[in-house]
Amino acid sequence: MAESKYDLIVIGGGPAGYAAAIRAGQLGKKVACIEMERAGGTCLNWGCIPSKALLKSAELYQSIQKAGSFGISVDSVDFDFEKVIQRSRGVADQMAKGVEFLFKKNKIEHITAQAKASAAGMVEIVDGEQKGQFFKSDNILIATGCKARRLPDLEVDGERVMTSREALVMKKRPESVAIIGSGAIGVEFAYFLNAFGSEVTVLEMLPQIVPVEDEEISKTLERSFKKQGIKSHVGIEITSIKVDGSKVKIEYERKGKSESLKVDSVIQAIGVVANLDGAVAPQLGLKTERGYLVVDDNYETNVKGIFAAGDIIGPPTLAHVATFEAVQAVNGMFGYSKPKKVTHFPGCTYCQPQVASVGMTEQKAKEEKLDYKVGKFPFTASGKAVAGNASEGFVKVLSDAKTGEILGAHIIGHDATELITEYCLAMGMEGTIDEIHHTIHAHPTLSEALAEAAGATNNQAIHI
Repeated sequence: MAESKYDLIVIGGGPAGYAAAIRAGQLGKKVACIEMERAGGTCLNWGCIPSKALLKSAELYQSIQKAGSFGISVDSVDFDFEKVIQRSRGVADQMAKGVEFLFKKNKIEHITAQAKASAAGMVEIVDGEQKGQFFKSDNILIATGCKARRLPDLEVDGERVMTSREALVMKKRPESVAIIGSGAIGVEFAYFLNAFGSEVTVLEMLPQIVPVEDEEISKTLERSFKKQGIKSHVGIEITSIKVDGSKVKIEYERKGKSESLKVDSVIQAIGVVANLDGAVAPQLGLKTERGYLVVDDNYETNVKGIFAAGDIIGPPTLAHVATFEAVQAVNGMFGYSKPKKVTHFPGCTYCQPQVASVGMTEQKAKEEKLDYKVGKFPFTASGKAVAGNASEGFVKVLSDAKTGEILGAHIIGHDATELITEYCLAMGMEGTIDEIHHTIHAHPTLSEALAEAAGATNNQAIHI
């Protein structure tokens, strides 16, 4: 039985796992990162990165179709769906190689295997070339993330029935598709497939699409999707899904009425569940809540020396949050700095128009009976947006009526996901609405809308 001793062993190589390993390597520690697939985990290989490559292809295809509005003539435009998919896999492959390079740079031992924390201070390789080996470390970080939630009694075959993972490598474009769930993954696939000509129907159990977002943002996105030809049915309850030959039949209730839908394919985008099975020996007795690991302010579980970060400790299940948590955990376990917990974070959805937000929604402010103000600025009044044929959407900011402290910001429109960081920074610094308004923003830029929305809070926006 071979044994090796490390300062840190990380189980999982996604945005939490590889970031933790790299940070520990930067601190001069001996580190092993064990990942059963490729470096980068789900996000890099089967989520964030390849999906954004697909969305960029869709956006470019639509932009070329609209070239005439810029005075540019394009005789014909077509697409090769297989090459679109292949490009996204190439992008994921390139980024995975980048993580592998960073492992080498920081002297991290990267082990492709399945591992489990078998005891405090001990990790066992349970599958792979080094099966049966045990590694020792006073510090173990579990960063195994999440996997797609699946509907019961519905077999995923990769063609008629898919999760996001199968959809990322679909061999052909379905003529018609139902997407169950309208969170970020659901609406991104809806935009992507609709852009390339699929007939798309989004089915959502909750009262609005992108349910975690501000209600006004949700309604705006739903209207935009309708213009694009995407159907959205909210407040529904699915009663039956059956594969019927070459079609999938879905039966559901909406507003008390029974309805049905036949499509070529179904994509399940109904959230995620903790990927903890097999990663921890049951006798360890790690405390969980709703399937997620419970950690303290140092990201340590109830077993000394075993830490956890990222999606495995619960929502928000976002790659950038996972990276933040992992780095904080490592800084704490090696005494570099006191770990910080996540407070404000950006939520981003990359369909077109994009959606991005941080902090409190207006409905939440109402529920908590806060005294707040709202400032809004439409991109139709932004010179840069109009010049770029990207005037759809708006910026909305909520602030404390007395102090001006920013409570939340919500953006729908072109490059919303790039713009939201300014408000994240401001909230992290406990900034006020006036400080955003009085910061000189370059003209013409889309970012001017951030300042104008802040100014609109007190009727001081210039361009509306």
